[in-house]
Amino acid sequence: MDSDLEQLCTYINEKIGNIKHTLSLRNCGHKPALKTVLNKIGDDIIVVNDILNKLELEIEYQEQTNNSLKELCESLEEDSKDVQHLKENIPAHLPQVAAPKSCEKGSDLNPKESVKDVEPAPVSKPPRGQRNIKEISFITSDEFNGIPAYMKSRLTYCQINDVIKEINKAVASKYQIVHQPKKSMNSATRNLYHRFMEEETKDTKGHYFIVEADIKEFTALKVDKRFHVMMNILRHCKRLSEVRGGRLTRYVIT
Repeated sequence: MDSDLEQLCTYINEKIGNIKHTLSLRNCGHKPALKTVLNKIGDDIIVVNDILNKLELEIEYQEQTNNSLKELCESLEEDSKDVQHLKENIPAHLPQVAAPKSCEKGSDLNPKESVKDVEPAPVSKPPRGQRNIKEISFITSDEFNGIPAYMKSRLTYCQINDVIKEINKAVASKYQIVHQPKKSMNSATRNLYHRFMEEETKDTKGHYFIVEADIKEFTALKVDKRFHVMMNILRHCKRLSEVRGGRLTRYVIT
């Protein structure tokens, strides 16, 4: 009982204290000096309220920006994975671009010098007596995508360019023999030379061409159904043309 009475007394005293504070504040409003202070406090409250509203809008904007940045980070991570995948799977047939001399490490080129002051490097020429042998250029990804599906079947971009590389090797091997001085030929090379001459026709004169025997002689490719599909693709991409005659199919480089 005593504790309940003490709690009740404490509660009543708090209420009385609150009433006294309220009455004192009410009386402050009638004093001119305090009235000015209260008006200023009211103005400050309005300003603070306005600042709080602006702060709330800014928080909302920052939350939206944060969400956008998270989405951007996720997108960049996916792009980074794609780039890494491309980097690790670069086709071996892309042309290599030589770096300019001004970009090489240890270059003595003054960046302030005009490009006109730098003499261009002389164009390298084949050694005397050696001729340039025409090659088939690798197909591009756009050309590969333009090949009808029924024609390329399951063949890949790299597989087709691998065959081009082998054909170029056969062409180079054949015409190195054709351009070789006859006096330096051994018996086997001379036999190949005579075969090459017998396979020439008026339609192939002045052009580089090979036959299936050259593929077997100079490469590891198999002359099978898959090989002929490849030849059809290269003919479709205007890398080769065919000249038939004498039971031979001559693949002429275009």
